[in-house]
Amino acid sequence: MSGSDIPALLDRIAREDPAIGAFWQVDAPGALATPRRGDGELDGVAIGIKDNVDVAGLRTTAGIAAFRNRVATTDAPCVRGLRAAGLVILGKLAMHEGALGATTDTPGFGRCINPLREGFTPGGSSGGSGAAVAAGFVPLAVGSDTMGSVRIPAAYCGVVGLKPTQGLIGRSGVVPLSPALDTVGMLTRTPRLAALGLEAMLCDDPEDPGWRPTPTGWRAVAEAPPRLDGLRIGLPEPVLAATMEPELRAAWAAAAVRLREAGAVVEPVPMPAWNPSVARRAGLLLVEAEAAALHAELVDDPQAASPGFRAALAYGRDAGTVRLVRALHRLEEVKAAALRALQSCDALLMPTAPQRAFAHGTPAPVDQADFTALANFAGLPAIALPWPAQDGGLPASVQLVGRPYAEALILGMAELLIAP
Repeated sequence: MSGSDIPALLDRIAREDPAIGAFWQVDAPGALATPRRGDGELDGVAIGIKDNVDVAGLRTTAGIAAFRNRVATTDAPCVRGLRAAGLVILGKLAMHEGALGATTDTPGFGRCINPLREGFTPGGSSGGSGAAVAAGFVPLAVGSDTMGSVRIPAAYCGVVGLKPTQGLIGRSGVVPLSPALDTVGMLTRTPRLAALGLEAMLCDDPEDPGWRPTPTGWRAVAEAPPRLDGLRIGLPEPVLAATMEPELRAAWAAAAVRLREAGAVVEPVPMPAWNPSVARRAGLLLVEAEAAALHAELVDDPQAASPGFRAALAYGRDAGTVRLVRALHRLEEVKAAALRALQSCDALLMPTAPQRAFAHGTPAPVDQADFTALANFAGLPAIALPWPAQDGGLPASVQLVGRPYAEALILGMAELLIAP
């Protein structure tokens, strides 16, 4: 089924999504009325939008009870860009409450199911985006990524997830969680679709103080496949020492072998300032503190959000200046470690997450974002891509992290890695 066969996709969503819960809103009239432009690779192609991104005329809830009836009056700039490229918006997608979590089991909104295994989480917070692509409802979906919220669901659902360089895509019209770390990204079937979708989202956004004009000559779609001869790919030593499922370590090793066979130099790279679990805890404190400042009205209202979400915000609000400053210093050290590693390497290769998808109702592993958060802390582009697991079960996933604005390189490398 083509991503441009809109009536067939809407019919498939109506038949199959009640068992998955990827869509919170389906805009069939709007999708069917979208005119064809007649040019461009994405003209007439279907896309879904995470429910923390404004789409004119549709609700933007972010999975928060207090926002349930908010209706956007204008498109977010990134959505404006997608429309201009001819993409057809089918509706709004499920997400973890407030984008703060990675299971997409959202009180009052519903539980999203991983299409690859009944009863399992699709990850999060962009879980509906990952599930919608994996289920074949849309070939592309917009997500947001604060510490891995695009790449974790991509990993769990066996699809591609792209987090761009910080500041490349404006965030006006996106419900904020942590302005220091939030990015808007893409979940897709292929790296090329991710590149095309990313380029389509480019749109001036002076209302976002974190937005930066695109560097001259920047592209996400490479003019030609990258030559891997002589490229240096780093395997971060802290990840080599980390605990993970054996299938993920095997996938990581297999990806490294494939890069070596293509001519790249793949070797460990020291990053002594990066302790993934310590950094993740520091990042989470920053996220909770920023979210508390931005959504202070939610903390003390029992009807506004779930007890867990309000407790996280209260923890950030009450953390104290000294603890927050220490966390910020730790994150600066991690950022410096990543940038130093990329002075000697063209990219970093590591697993996307330490585990594969797990069953809803079981405790979420605390280390889900240990490997993904690095790219957010350092503002770097990163792409997660599926890899067959050696046990034949749920797919594994590896990620490439590149230098700022090196999207074309890591996307081109991803294409080569997953080519048959």
